[in-house]
Amino acid sequence: MSRQDDRKNIVNYFKKNLKKGYTLDALRIALLNQGYLKVLIERAVEQATSELSKAAPVLKEKPVIKYEIIDEYDNPVTIKKSWWKRVFG
Repeated sequence: MSRQDDRKNIVNYFKKNLKKGYTLDALRIALLNQGYLKVLIERAVEQATSELSKAAPVLKEKPVIKYEIIDEYDNPVTIKKSWWKRVFG
């Protein structure tokens, strides 16, 4: 196998296992323990992260998070400030 084939296999390994939820550090250590060169691993990490970032969707607007307290009958609950908080802030 050539270095290009090795790097392509490692890139695919990173992409597949990152999608499964493994961390980059855990994957790096596993490959180092298998005897791969650190330089080859780091280049594969760069390539895999760039490919994954290109495939990620781009958010055009920030989501708006709204909080609402609901009682057991699915009615919204309004919380009134206590007298002390209204007076003294």
